Amino acid sequence: MNIEETKKVTHSLLETFNKASQVALDLREAGLKKEIKSDNTPVSNGDIEVNKILTSKIKEITPNIPIVSEESISHKKDIGLKNFWLIDPIDGTRDYINNRDEFTLNAALILDKKPAIGIITAPGKKRVFYSYGLSHSYELIDNQEISLMNKKKNLNEYTAVSYSNELKPEILEIHKKYKINSFQKMKSSLKFCVIAAGEFDMYVAEPRACEWDIAAGHAILEHSGGKVTDFNYNEIYYGKPEFKNPSLILKSKNIL
Repeated sequence: MNIEETKKVTHSLLETFNKASQVALDLREAGLKKEIKSDNTPVSNGDIEVNKILTSKIKEITPNIPIVSEESISHKKDIGLKNFWLIDPIDGTRDYINNRDEFTLNAALILDKKPAIGIITAPGKKRVFYSYGLSHSYELIDNQEISLMNKKKNLNEYTAVSYSNELKPEILEIHKKYKINSFQKMKSSLKFCVIAAGEFDMYVAEPRACEWDIAAGHAILEHSGGKVTDFNYNEIYYGKPEFKNPSLILKSKNIL
């Protein structure tokens, strides 16, 4: 796909994401039905309904591109996928179930094992982020498309987000290398978005979670001018065995 094609696909999905975001909030307001999956993580009827809405629209737009979703069994055993969708209908399900607001809806189009499109909404925070190519990364604010390319802090103080209040020594060492002054715990793929928006500068994590947790955020951050690598500063590719993530270093354009 060229940039005009990825732009068209992205824009054609935004209304569906807004609809799915409202459905997620409405179902939570009505009272969610919850259960525990075999991997000991929670799932709700909100996750399942959002998955149906997003996958249905994506199949309509790109019928020949396979979809790998956290909440579907299709294609999870496939090996060697190069062009495919990665969907996490609700990232941060525990926050979603517990009436907190950092949960997100996510979809990424992977082309040649790299994220070409990323769409993330944070319904509880009323934030919408998307990207469809280098230098084309945006936040939708009051229906205005605001470029993330120039979102830089003017301070000489660098801050990070983390998935825990207790960081491992190897993560603290990387923080020290980049002169990180402080960090704040944050759940879900919202971490990628706030770094792309220049609100934070770094996120570091050892191997954890799966590709559908990070692909959309990877696109949004990298297309905004940031960088996503593993601990050895290697580029991250998608379609790995069992869709498992390597270690992660996310850097904003402020500290490249």
